[in-house]
Amino acid sequence: MTARAASSNVATIWWVLVRSITTRVRVAGLGLLGVGAIVLGLFVHLSTSANRPEAAWSVVDTYGLSLLIPVVALMFASAALGDLAEDGTLVYLWLRPVPRWQLALAAVAASVTVAVPLAVLPLVIAAAISGGGARLIGAAAAGGTLATVAYSAVFCGLGLRVRRALAWGLAYLVIWEQAVARVSHGAARASLFISTRSLAAHLARHAPPHNAVAWTTGLIFPLVVVVAALVFTTRSLDRGELT
Repeated sequence: MTARAASSNVATIWWVLVRSITTRVRVAGLGLLGVGAIVLGLFVHLSTSANRPEAAWSVVDTYGLSLLIPVVALMFASAALGDLAEDGTLVYLWLRPVPRWQLALAAVAASVTVAVPLAVLPLVIAAAISGGGARLIGAAAAGGTLATVAYSAVFCGLGLRVRRALAWGLAYLVIWEQAVARVSHGAARASLFISTRSLAAHLARHAPPHNAVAWTTGLIFPLVVVVAALVFTTRSLDRGELT
C-alpha cells in the first residue's frame, strides 16, 4: 500500500470518527471546562496579589494539566472506538480492507483533533491572559499538547477493550495519577501526569512538582506510551477483541 493510499484511508476514518464523537452534549459540557480555564486566567490577570506568577502557573498546572486535559481526552478518546464497539457499528470499520494500525491511528488523531481546541487552546489563552509570560504560554502549549496525545492514545485502547471505560479511566486518573504517583517516586516515573507536569515546569522555568522527573523523561516517556498504546489498540483490533 502506498503512502498516499494509507494517508487517504486514515483521513477518511478520521473524519468518520470525528463526527461520531463530537456530540452536542460532549462539546458543550467539556467546552465549559475549557472556558473555566480562561475565566481563571482572567481572575489572575485582575488580581492585585504579588504572587501572580505562582497563581498563573497554578492555572496551567493544577487546573489544566491535572484536570482539564485528562478529562477531556478521556471523554473523547474512550468514545472514539468504544461507542462504536458498544453499538455494534465498529464492525463496519473493522471489516474494511485497511491495516488495523490505520484504524488505531485515526482514532487517536480524531480524539486529539477535538480535544486540542477544547482543552489545550483555552489553557494557552488562559496562560496568555494571566500575564505569566511567553515561557508559561509555551509550557501550556507544549505540555498540554503532549498530554492530550498521550492520554488520547491510552484511552482509545481502554474504550475499545473494556465496558464502562469512563469509570475505569476516571479511576486510573484519580488513583494512579493523582494519588499513587504523587507519593511514590517509583510510580511517578510511570505517570503521564508527573511527566507532562515536569516538562511544563522546565519550559516555564518554574519549580518542579513533587516527585518530578527529568525534563527529558517528561518528553520521552509520553511518546513511548503513545507508541505502546497504538500497538496495543492495533493488536486488539487484529484479534477482534471488542467490548
